[in-house]
Amino acid sequence: MIQTFLQKLLMMDYRARYINVNKVNEHDKTQQRDTDTSEDIGDIFQAVSLYNKGKSQSDRIHPMDVQMAVFHCADGFLKQLMVTKLSQCQYALPLLVPDPFTQQIEFPLWTFRQINKSWKMRNTNNEIISQTQTVYKAETPMVSFFRFGSVSSSKSHLMKSLINEKHNTFFHRNCPGSSRTRVLMDGVVEIAWFCPSGKNTDKFADCVAFCNLHGDAGDHEKQLQILTEMASVNVVLLPGLQKNDRSAEKIQNLITITTPLICLFTEDESTLTKMKKGKFKIGLKDRNLSDVSEELRRAINDCLSESSSTFRLEDVSRHSDIRVDEEDDDDCRRGREAAQQMMTLLENKDLTEIKKSFLPHQGKLWHQWSQKNKELHRPQGDNIEMEKSGKKKEMKTIREQQHECDISAFMTHFNKKINSKTEHEKMFFLKWLRILLDEHTSADLSDLHHKYDEKWSAVLKLKENNEKPEQFKAEQTELERISEDLQAATFGLEHIMREISQIYESCSSVKKNKKDLQFHFSSLPSLAAEMMISGFPLELMDGDAAHVPLVWISAVLDALIQKLGDQRVFVLSVIGIQSSGKSTMLNAMFGLQFAVSAGRCTRGAFMQLVKVSDELKTQMNFDYILVVDTEGFHALELAGRSTRHHDNELATFVVGLGNLTLINIFGENLSEMQDVLQIVVQAFLRMKKVHLSPRCVFVHQNVSDVSSGEKNMEGRRRLQEALDEMTKLAAKEEVCDAECFSDVIRFDMENDVKYFAQLWEGSPPMAPPNPNYCENIQELKKTITFHASNSHGMMLTHLKDRIKDLWEALLNEQFVFSFRNSQKISDDRKLETKYIKWIWSLRSAMKETESKLHNQIENEEIDEVEEIDLQRELKKTSEDVKKSMPEFFEKDKDKDILIQWKTSFEIKINELQENIVKETMRKLKEVLQQREKRINDQRTHHENTLFEKSKELALKLKDIENDEETLKKKFDSFLEQCVKEIKSDTPPIKDIDIMRDVREILSDTYGCVSVDHWKESRDIFSVPSHSDYVTNAFRLADHFVNSSLSKDDEVQIRALVTDVAQHTEKEIHFNISKNGYNKCCIQELTGYIKARIVQHEEGPVKYVFKIEFFRDLVISIFKRAKMMITDQHKMFSKANDPVTIFNKKREEYYSIFQECCREATSAAIFGEIICQKLKEPIEQSVYKKSARGLADEMTTNCESLNGNRSKLEKHILKTLAEEKVFEKYMNYIKHPRDHFKSFIRDEVSRYITDKFSVSVLPKMKKNIELLQQKIMKAAHASTEHVQVNRGYVGLWLKSFTQHLSGELIFSEKDLRGVKHDDVDVKLLEDAIRDKLPAIISDISSGFTETFPVKLDYKERPDELLIDHFCRCCWVQCPFCKAVCTNTIENHSGDHSVPFHRVDGINGWHYRYTKALCAAFCTTVVTSDQSFIVSDVSFPYKEYRSAGGVYEKWSITPDHSELPYWKWFVCQFQKDLENHYEKKFQGRGEIPDEWKEHKQQDAIQSLDNLCVV
Repeated sequence: MIQTFLQKLLMMDYRARYINVNKVNEHDKTQQRDTDTSEDIGDIFQAVSLYNKGKSQSDRIHPMDVQMAVFHCADGFLKQLMVTKLSQCQYALPLLVPDPFTQQIEFPLWTFRQINKSWKMRNTNNEIISQTQTVYKAETPMVSFFRFGSVSSSKSHLMKSLINEKHNTFFHRNCPGSSRTRVLMDGVVEIAWFCPSGKNTDKFADCVAFCNLHGDAGDHEKQLQILTEMASVNVVLLPGLQKNDRSAEKIQNLITITTPLICLFTEDESTLTKMKKGKFKIGLKDRNLSDVSEELRRAINDCLSESSSTFRLEDVSRHSDIRVDEEDDDDCRRGREAAQQMMTLLENKDLTEIKKSFLPHQGKLWHQWSQKNKELHRPQGDNIEMEKSGKKKEMKTIREQQHECDISAFMTHFNKKINSKTEHEKMFFLKWLRILLDEHTSADLSDLHHKYDEKWSAVLKLKENNEKPEQFKAEQTELERISEDLQAATFGLEHIMREISQIYESCSSVKKNKKDLQFHFSSLPSLAAEMMISGFPLELMDGDAAHVPLVWISAVLDALIQKLGDQRVFVLSVIGIQSSGKSTMLNAMFGLQFAVSAGRCTRGAFMQLVKVSDELKTQMNFDYILVVDTEGFHALELAGRSTRHHDNELATFVVGLGNLTLINIFGENLSEMQDVLQIVVQAFLRMKKVHLSPRCVFVHQNVSDVSSGEKNMEGRRRLQEALDEMTKLAAKEEVCDAECFSDVIRFDMENDVKYFAQLWEGSPPMAPPNPNYCENIQELKKTITFHASNSHGMMLTHLKDRIKDLWEALLNEQFVFSFRNSQKISDDRKLETKYIKWIWSLRSAMKETESKLHNQIENEEIDEVEEIDLQRELKKTSEDVKKSMPEFFEKDKDKDILIQWKTSFEIKINELQENIVKETMRKLKEVLQQREKRINDQRTHHENTLFEKSKELALKLKDIENDEETLKKKFDSFLEQCVKEIKSDTPPIKDIDIMRDVREILSDTYGCVSVDHWKESRDIFSVPSHSDYVTNAFRLADHFVNSSLSKDDEVQIRALVTDVAQHTEKEIHFNISKNGYNKCCIQELTGYIKARIVQHEEGPVKYVFKIEFFRDLVISIFKRAKMMITDQHKMFSKANDPVTIFNKKREEYYSIFQECCREATSAAIFGEIICQKLKEPIEQSVYKKSARGLADEMTTNCESLNGNRSKLEKHILKTLAEEKVFEKYMNYIKHPRDHFKSFIRDEVSRYITDKFSVSVLPKMKKNIELLQQKIMKAAHASTEHVQVNRGYVGLWLKSFTQHLSGELIFSEKDLRGVKHDDVDVKLLEDAIRDKLPAIISDISSGFTETFPVKLDYKERPDELLIDHFCRCCWVQCPFCKAVCTNTIENHSGDHSVPFHRVDGINGWHYRYTKALCAAFCTTVVTSDQSFIVSDVSFPYKEYRSAGGVYEKWSITPDHSELPYWKWFVCQFQKDLENHYEKKFQGRGEIPDEWKEHKQQDAIQSLDNLCVV
């Protein structure tokens, strides 16, 4: 019974009082007759009378007797804990307690020392004022309740309804388990406080104390005297008012004194009546309790408004004839006196300066040492070994300075007291010191918190309004100052122990005792170990310095082992967001006393020992639970200083330390769980190298619906999948073998996710704890016990080693924890990869449509194309893409994160679709404009004339058809004569000299190129600067002023050059391949270039171009395009040279000639001609389709081309590293787009060569077989069409070409001039079936790896892939030349790249020196260095302030750098230095560590580029 009561009370379960305990056995719970029958009860009155003989309430133990029995038997510490928990349960507390044997009244002041009350009230300006005070110091009105005689109404029930209608603050007769008899409550005075919430519904406007004297007041004169003397209002319950009552004199005295009095008459029916000033009466008989309560409240408020008297709990001790526990207990008294002596040293001291004055060892010096220690483990300088040596020397100096610091009088007193006390007295001393320190600092801390809240609100308001940036900055600075004051003013026992730890560490470092230390420093850890055994928490990680005092912690654990033996412990860690209830949960679960108030949130990490009971030891394998509590993530106290890095360090440390980690989450938000887990997963992975195998349990606190556990089954499943995916991503980064979350953490999603009810049952400050919360605590405790029973825990020696290994491993990390960044990069990669697939689907579908419509245009089947036609053709693919988008965003494992980009990607896809349609429209319109193909038409006419003449020759030579040799000679002679005639009618295609034409156009049209200037022209694509090409546009005395261009200007000009070059390249591709070379083409493109330059000058630029810029740009573009133009012109010439054409088709013509000689049917001859005419279109169609199919296949099967651009870049860099050719590197760095194109062409060529027999050739054969089937199907359909319509061969030919118009460029006009009037349609289909296989076979035999060269540039597979991968952002970082990874051209938002490069690669150097920069962008933007733009200096930290391209780049200061570029700089140091004519020296000296990277290391690091 006692154990149950205490267990529930310590867990803050207010049902601890609801005990139903009988004095006799449990089987008497239900009273029955001795003769239990099933007969009907005839007489109800007889039955009731019979059953009334059951057990009376006098046999039951009163629950309050249980409470008071525990109270009387407990020592001072348990009493204090018990009363503190009763207060948390919103119960009344024992104020005056008679000894059950001597009746000596005790005032247990000690038990109230740790109780605080918070409330809100309105001041005269109607502003809400928050107050938090210790109850023993709080000055409030006090209302005392007592009764005289025996009354029918329950005084306690009435008081309960007055204070809290929904909670039994005072135990009364109607409470569960109550009985008429009680042994230990008579004469007990209980006290409770009503705390207002600042709302209009509050029953009382201010905090009011209510005292309840149990029993007849006439029998307890001392208690009555104390209450009436101290009360602001007296309330007395009376059965009646008779002059001859034994209590009449006392009642008369109450009426005569000035203290307001309210008399409640149990036998009176009257309502509230004012008898005279300050004297009221209220009748209770037959009246509604609610009405009485309301009248009583009004009366009390009326009395309080007239009274100014206040009550202070401490003042009760001034009364004589009562025993005060603090004075009666010698240990408690001596402990208080010792603590008070120490507190006198703090009087009249500025709270924010106390720690600096009294605790010098833990201040600046300790923080400096901590920082140097981190720098030692994370070297940043050029010469690492020299830096390490320097750091160690600096750290030793700091320790010596620490050792030289004097120990303050405050600490001297502490050391003296703590070492001279008995165990019990020492406990009281430490408790008193904590209490008095809290009391000393609480008022100032409350004021500082109030100032902080006000300033924080002001900053938020300014931020939302986005106005007054200077004021916003000033307010932020002030907020920082208040935050610093808050940290400085926080002063508790943990800071005293931190000082002791630093005294110990400094002495250990210099290996000698301090001169003013009364004892040897080696005994200090023993003191801390004793405190841990006594239940005090020990600071494990300094929350201010974010550092573990490893030497001290190890020494304390050694001392603990000496005192307890090498015990086995189970480490339970707790992490979560700040103010999510971690400490409250631990306190309720284990009866601990971690700080839980808003003003004293946990900082750093603390560990506390909890001894395992003998009963639980049978289930577990250890003797103690070590609870590790931590500060919350994103702690407000760390505003301005806290970083995600700090949260990761803390999480990594405590997660790695724990056998089980409770991950505490406030609310039901799954995304918050993932947010916390992003930190946790990486922490687990990083600690895998020290072979940790922890478990974790998620605790969702403040869940409104207790059924959330069932409702979140689907959420649990999705969470599990998301965790598995995050684990894979993190495992790649951490180089760990982990495929799913359970590989890292043994985690049962079903049983290791707990849902907690809200802590309070109602609205604070008067709400009691929620009983469901207490039940949840018990369930969690069982889960912890279950996990513990399956764990081996660890020995204390192992714990010491683990802490050391863990912290050393954490210090050795050479990069910032960045899982959120990794997740963000991963999400971007996933979206980019999916987007790439979507746009490839749309472009592939449109390419098929374009090919079909192109054929129909060439065949003159259609004369115009409308956008609606293209949209209709694209509809199915578009619908498929739009259907897959919701599936991706709503069903993907990361959907909760990805969904935020759904709308923007839908817009992007719609815009892309519109652009694809418009671009295809443009191409098809150009095809329509170019359809008048004179050369081809003339070639067709010559070819058909040759067919007819060859027929005539065959008729003449039919008599010698068996003489093959003669026929062949005759035909060759005939063909040569025909070719001569055709050549004479066809103008020759001349050789070209492109650069001569360019020079003439520039000279004749623009007058800007003389012979000398021509020789002086430079390659504009490779010039280091464009300053020589411009003149500044601002004028001084009507003269232009020359000066160098800014970096931003350089980037703008380079972007113009690149854009113009890309456009002209596209135009050259189309025009030359279709129409051959013409000087007019150069004229048009030169005009375009000139127009673009003028347009650029008219924009917001501060310069104008010299004529040399236009000249060199034109010359450079055409020099670059010269080879391509020449190749295309040669292809065009070859394709249209009659001699070449007819020689190529000699065998085809001869075959037809032979048919004629054999007097074959006209159908056979016409069929042969059709098949020969189909040969070239079939070949082109197969090649085009195969090219598209090959490109599609490569986006899936080719390792370098089956992902996004980042993956492609990885393979480019890998290839460059393997080839080790500096010139290729510089081409990639300076001209990335061109290099990408070249690489894709090489990859396609290599793929075709490698996969030709297994993939490419089968694809081509399949395509030609399908086309053969379509041709025969078209022939058959045409034959049926003629038969149905009774037509002739003309109708057949029309139908046949129409069926194939979308597949081949083949129309009726291709057979103009070929006579076919006498062709038997019935035989034509068979003739084609007979002749076509030979044509197909002949084409197939020509399938080789070089088939793409037979296609136009735009139809080739490499060009299709170039078009696909290179339609993206190509803007380069102004510092290091890294290319923006956004897949959208002209995208909105900032440019960004996951990994930047060494700035020296781009030629950045230190001003006025020859020293190249050896730093990464992500490093320099965190530094205090500056860079120069147009002779203006800008801090790297504020690089965006430089404007232009700088402000459009997002460079995250996360130290994300690839070893690849370190290796590159070392590998090509001399080449870079020669290229830029500068050196990596001085400030730009290459760190030695870079030289350790090997080629393989560099290549392996590229995996980070394409984490998906």
